[in-house]
Amino acid sequence: MRGSRFHGAKFRRQVPIDRYAVAFRRHAARLVVEIDGAQYEWQTAHDDGRTHTLESAGFNVLRFTSEDLRNDLEGVPLRIRAELRLPFV
Repeated sequence: MRGSRFHGAKFRRQVPIDRYAVAFRRHAARLVVEIDGAQYEWQTAHDDGRTHTLESAGFNVLRFTSEDLRNDLEGVPLRIRAELRLPFV
């Protein structure tokens, strides 16, 4: 499990929480960032249950599609920064 940094905030990748492995977790902020692929529309019921489990464990969940990452290069980081309460520059 390798770490990643986002504006100085350390995230761990592929971290197990309960019975799930989450894409990115910032433990200090109790934040999980999930990336949903092209199959997203078929998995909404599964993802709803997953989000409920993660929220029950005390985490806030931000969920982005791979399309969001490709087409909203400004909005995705802004949402993460806002959730982490990082200053906007």
